[in-house]
Amino acid sequence: MKVLFDCRYIRLTRHDGISRYTAGLVGAFAKLHPVTMMIHDERQLTMLPDLPWVMIPRAQSPLEPWVALWINRFKPDVVFSPMQTVGSAHRRFRLILTLHDMVFYQTRTPPRDFSLMVRTIWWGFHFTYLPQRMALNRGEAVVTGSNTCKGLMTDARLTKRPITSIRPGVDQLSLPPRQYDDTKTLVYMGTFMPNKNVETLVRGMAFLPGYTLHLLSRVSDEARERLGALAPAGSVVFENGVSDERYLELLRVSTAMVSACFDEGFGIPLIEALAAGTPLVISDIPVFREVGGPAAIYFDPHNARAFAEAVTAVDQPDRWNELTALAIAQSEVFSWGESARRLLKLIETLPPRNRKWWKPWGWRASPRIRRRTR
Repeated sequence: MKVLFDCRYIRLTRHDGISRYTAGLVGAFAKLHPVTMMIHDERQLTMLPDLPWVMIPRAQSPLEPWVALWINRFKPDVVFSPMQTVGSAHRRFRLILTLHDMVFYQTRTPPRDFSLMVRTIWWGFHFTYLPQRMALNRGEAVVTGSNTCKGLMTDARLTKRPITSIRPGVDQLSLPPRQYDDTKTLVYMGTFMPNKNVETLVRGMAFLPGYTLHLLSRVSDEARERLGALAPAGSVVFENGVSDERYLELLRVSTAMVSACFDEGFGIPLIEALAAGTPLVISDIPVFREVGGPAAIYFDPHNARAFAEAVTAVDQPDRWNELTALAIAQSEVFSWGESARRLLKLIETLPPRNRKWWKPWGWRASPRIRRRTR
C-alpha cells in the first residue's frame, strides 16, 4: 500500500504545533510502513526525517482546490493530511483529514495579524458548523489530536466519517531526575492568540513577587507593549523565540510550565515539559485534564489570583518533588510510536474508494519520487 504524508505545513527553523505533530508522526509511521512525504519547499527537509519525498504546490496556493491532480500522478493508495483543508477535487486515492481542535467555535476572534479579508473568511467559516462538515466529509476518515476533541466533534455531529484520536507524542529525554530548586522561574510556550489568555498569566505576576515569567514564543511589538503594561516591571521576560537548546535549558530550571488557555486542541509544549520533569500549572479545562493528569495543578483561567495561588501550591519542596516524578510518568503516556500504530491501523481498515476517476487530457502519469542526498 502506497502512503503519502502531507508535510507542507512544516515550519522553517522552528516547529509550531501542527508542524511538530507532522514531523513526529511521519517519523514514527515510517518505522512501521513505507511512506513518502509531500513538501512544497526543499528547506522543509531540514525539519523532517530522512525519507523519500515529492514536491507539490504549497497549501496556500490558489491551486490548492485542485492539488489532488498533482498528487494523483504519484499513484498513492492513501494520503494523510494533518489539516482538513487539502484540496480533493478529482482525487484518485483515499484521504484522511485532520481537525486538531474546535477552539474557534468558542472564541471566534481571528488572529490580529491576518488581513481584513482573511479575518472575514475566518469568522464566516466558524460562524456555523456547515463549512467544516463539508470539508471533513470529503475524506474517508477523520483524525483529531485528543480524546476531548473527538468527544466535542461527535457531540456537534461534525462529520459522518469515523473519527480517530491520534494524540501527539513526545521523545523521552532520559535525563537525570530533577530535585526541588527555588528558582521561582515560570515558562509559557505558545502563541498570543485570544484563546491562549496570556493576559491572566501576566496579571498574575502582581501576586507573585520574586517570580519571573518567561514568554518563549515570537511576539509582535503590539503584543509585547500590551502585555508588558499588565505586569510589574521586570517580572516578565519576552524571549521572542528560543532555540531547542534554550527551550530545554529553561524547562530544566523552571518551577513550572504555565498556561491559562480558555480552550485548546491539545498542548504539545505541556507534554514536552512533562518529559523534562517540569510540573504544570494550567487552566482547568477538559483537554488539559487529559494531558496533565496527576502531574498538574489546575486553576480557573478567568482568575489571575487563582493562577498565582496554584503556582505557590506547586512551589513547595515536597509537593514539587512529588509532581516532577509524576510528570515523567505522565509523559510516557504520549508516545509517537503508539500514535503511528493507531494511524496504520486506521489506514488498514479504510473502506475502498469506488468512484469513476476523472483524468485530464495529457496528464503525465508517474513523476519521480526523490530521496534526500547527503
